[in-house]
Amino acid sequence: MLPRGTATLLMCVIATSLGLAGAPQPVESEAPGYPEGAAIPRNLTPAETEWLATHPLGAARGFSLPSGPVHCVAEYEPMEAVLMAWEGSSSWLTILATMAAQITTVGDADVVVAVDTSSERTSASNTISNAGANMSRVSFVVATTDTIWIRDYGPRYIYEGGVRAVVDHTYNRPRPNDDQYPFVFANWKGHAVYQIPLVHGGGNFHLGALGESWATRLIANENPGLTEPQIIALWQQYQSLATTLTNPFPAGVDSTQHIDMWMQICGDRAVMISDWPVNSGSTQDQICDSTAAAMAAAGWSVVRVPARQSGGVHYTYTNVVMCNDLVLIPMYTNSVISPYNAQALAAWQAAAPGKTITQVNSQAIVSAAGVLHCIVMHVPAPMGGSNPTLYLRNLRGGETLEPGQQVAINWIADDDAGVSSVDILLSTDSGATFDAVIAGAAANDGEHVWTVPDVYAPGARLRLVARDADGNLGSDESDSDILINGAAPCPGDVDGSGNVDLTDVSLLLSAFGTCFGEAGYQPAADLTEDGCVALDDLSVQLASFGEACP
Repeated sequence: MLPRGTATLLMCVIATSLGLAGAPQPVESEAPGYPEGAAIPRNLTPAETEWLATHPLGAARGFSLPSGPVHCVAEYEPMEAVLMAWEGSSSWLTILATMAAQITTVGDADVVVAVDTSSERTSASNTISNAGANMSRVSFVVATTDTIWIRDYGPRYIYEGGVRAVVDHTYNRPRPNDDQYPFVFANWKGHAVYQIPLVHGGGNFHLGALGESWATRLIANENPGLTEPQIIALWQQYQSLATTLTNPFPAGVDSTQHIDMWMQICGDRAVMISDWPVNSGSTQDQICDSTAAAMAAAGWSVVRVPARQSGGVHYTYTNVVMCNDLVLIPMYTNSVISPYNAQALAAWQAAAPGKTITQVNSQAIVSAAGVLHCIVMHVPAPMGGSNPTLYLRNLRGGETLEPGQQVAINWIADDDAGVSSVDILLSTDSGATFDAVIAGAAANDGEHVWTVPDVYAPGARLRLVARDADGNLGSDESDSDILINGAAPCPGDVDGSGNVDLTDVSLLLSAFGTCFGEAGYQPAADLTEDGCVALDDLSVQLASFGEACP
């Protein structure tokens, strides 16, 4: 799948090429820059705001939907890895290294770090190692990123038919290298990417494992061409989620207006929501109270945790990182806020019993409008464990194929260590055996063009078998029969057994009187191929009754 744009700062060119913007406007200001080591905030910078005034973002269109059963993965489900981008000031990098040490030891997960260059990789490796990380669980992807805020640009994972895949959005900032990173990472992992047509910041989204999600109405402002029901429908189509929209905080309280600054779903029907003890009755307090009340009324277990604004900074204790049995929560050294650290720790211990709750000093980054949750992204564990998983995306049954037809067989596959090859097998007896090899040890590139053989097979099915380097296997196959409409080896042999017998007569009679498109119609019983199963078909069959096919 081609990415939506190239790593260029000319966002108007990208939007125009996608048919989502008018003619390019004269450049009235220089494109924003992201110098290495700069503390770029999570919110829009003044330069970005000026740039967007003449270069509006537009969501890409035209990319395919997932075709299989979809489960969007909650952060409290089993995780394989946590992603980071090695960007920002040295104090920010210290926070990343501290988190990496906890995740790779207590959190029982890998850490994958995006670094701009190989020399930056060396520096990052040294810093993370010195923080106490298990370096056997740390990997690096050399790919340019603009900012540390990887939560907002992705990638976000789903399982499609048990296979990990990415649903990506257009980042709501003019940060093109960040916006491209989900494609870079998915390619590194060999995972499929589906592009949901939304401009979005990923931190403005929380979900549970039971198919429910929440976002603030910032999403409507970011996508003025869509109604709220249309936005909700897109998340349902791409991620199989029923979404509730809440009012956002005032921008003067939280410049991002993202829901992860005041909510964290921490289990099935369990949620942590901010409380505002010093600002009772404020707009933000009303939003949190009303959301908490609505979720409690719907059967959720709701735990409240303090929040406060001080010196124009939104201090939150919901912006956390959950990773298997580890929860990393922020703590602050600001003298006004630090008395809340112990209350927050106690609240999280009550909300997540049995998990290790670890506080991370986040004072250095909180003034940039985000903390721990904002600077990581989750990669779920492979559903097959050490065995590959595979999902056949088409030819799952009910199709009619003609001899000589060129058909693309599509699939996605996944493994903890990578899929090395795929076998494609054909059955002509409704899956009892798969004796015919369409392709052996094919590359796991997701597609094989098959020339349909000249056979008559009303019970054709496909089975695809994925293999990893250790010889572990995983497979998927058609759910029901496919008709390969070659010349029948003998008239009336409806079941393809090689002779015309009572079984064939019974199959024809069970479909007698039905026509194409009706329930019960069987193409294999329509021996005259006139679209209906009738007396002329029975006549053909009885004329060859008892015959054996050559």
